Amino acid sequence: MAGALEAARKAARKAQESTYEGKADVIEHQKVKDSKSKLTAYKDIVVLKGQPCRLSFSKIAAVVQGEAAAKTEQTTKLFISPDIRIKPGSKIIVTQNGITTEYTYSGVPAVYATHQEIILELWREYT
Repeated sequence: MAGALEAARKAARKAQESTYEGKADVIEHQKVKDSKSKLTAYKDIVVLKGQPCRLSFSKIAAVVQGEAAAKTEQTTKLFISPDIRIKPGSKIIVTQNGITTEYTYSGVPAVYATHQEIILELWREYT
């Protein structure tokens, strides 16, 4: 019985991963100590490159009234392998359908046996 469940999970994961049309690079802003000067500074370190993924877009509300004009709000969700861990605040650069966009996330990912889902925000800067 356990073997059948494991086989079903593998098949479901393979199906999920077959929808991945994008590639993600993950960059962390880490403290790095210079070996010569002994000074510590923050540097961008690529911790994951070319990870298969998929972006999904949905609208939260049709139109939201802003200060100057109405705007449409959208939720961007990243589908990616459940085997990797992306730290909150990391920069995530996704290329999908020929478009490259920089994102970040600050929440806790929803991790399933077949994938994980991470809500993304457009990248602004390190805080």
